[in-house]
Amino acid sequence: MEHSVLEEAIYDRYILPTERKKTKLCGLEFSFGKEENLNVLYNRFCQYYTYVKNELDKEDHAITGMGINPHFQINQNLPVKSERYRMLLHHLSSYKKYGNCMLFHSHPNFGLFSCASQIQLDVEEKNLPLVLNTFTRLEPLKALILSNSPWGKDNEILCSRDGFWRNSLHGFNRHNVDMYNLEFETTEDVIVYMKSMSLYCVEREGKYINFPPIPLQQYFGMKKMKGEYFDGREYKTVEFEPRIGDLQYLRSFKFDDLTFRGTVEFRSVCEQPVGEIMSSGAFHAGLMEEVAKLSELLENDHSIYHHGYNATELRRMFVKRKRPEGFSWKEVSGLLVKVLNLAEDGLKKRGFGEEKFLQPLYVRAEQMLSPARQMVEGMEKGRSLDDYIEEYGGL
Repeated sequence: MEHSVLEEAIYDRYILPTERKKTKLCGLEFSFGKEENLNVLYNRFCQYYTYVKNELDKEDHAITGMGINPHFQINQNLPVKSERYRMLLHHLSSYKKYGNCMLFHSHPNFGLFSCASQIQLDVEEKNLPLVLNTFTRLEPLKALILSNSPWGKDNEILCSRDGFWRNSLHGFNRHNVDMYNLEFETTEDVIVYMKSMSLYCVEREGKYINFPPIPLQQYFGMKKMKGEYFDGREYKTVEFEPRIGDLQYLRSFKFDDLTFRGTVEFRSVCEQPVGEIMSSGAFHAGLMEEVAKLSELLENDHSIYHHGYNATELRRMFVKRKRPEGFSWKEVSGLLVKVLNLAEDGLKKRGFGEEKFLQPLYVRAEQMLSPARQMVEGMEKGRSLDDYIEEYGGL
């Protein structure tokens, strides 16, 4: 699409201690503004990354590309000091107040040790339903080649970021997280869906106010709301009136999310090995150019679909290390290659030579191998975690 402008979203990196010194760990985010050509972004990223890596080496730190900080247990795991992050961590940490209404995990600070490779792409309003429907169907396949955050006993989950968001207070309202379990026919359908999403904070006089998640439609029907804010020493209760401007504080965490910028943000992909950092962005940019053909391919697929499972169920099955029975994985591999061919066609249409960034994904599709699976299986055969920290951190 000629109108497509890439906005490099967030490439998180985690600083890891070498064996020589158990130093503090921290998360490092690389974000870039609007750009049309992935090569420009890649060159810019390489300059920043090389500089930062060299500086960290001087302090006996390593930097790598993984979706979970493998040393998170010794990480200080504290956010940058700001009222925004204070509010967010306070909200997520209050999950115990909700009892057993859902299966909460015990890591409310997960955002401080998990990381993603995200990109935003412009979308025309008329194409929005098609884009959201199609990329939702794509999510199970992405899990097979882009998972990079192993978790749990024997690393039984290869993409843990899904569960971290779903089973936190962000997922208290399921419409704020995960995938869309319905087909959008019009843009109005998308708006109706957004009205069912929940708000959990607003700002008044420079203070963030937390309150239990409440759907937008219900929130704007209230005359008064109660919440709590931090006064510098403690949290206090406050009453306030909803305002239409509070929409700016809506925070959803959908895998494929419409933003106020007029973009769709793709946010379900784990941080990728640094040497393959543009693979996910190129994948999405290329497929956006061929979204109609991608939709047709997935609608007619019988390798994963038409087995009695919807896209959400398939995604939850495919993020696991143990592959489910009942599928021909040779056929699934073939489907992945077809999807990559469409992405390559789309990138060629863009005319920037970005298709080179897809090459690592072809290898993964043919071998049915994600970075997480490669690492977990490699470590079982004798390779060390430090080997992968170094390998996944190299340009």
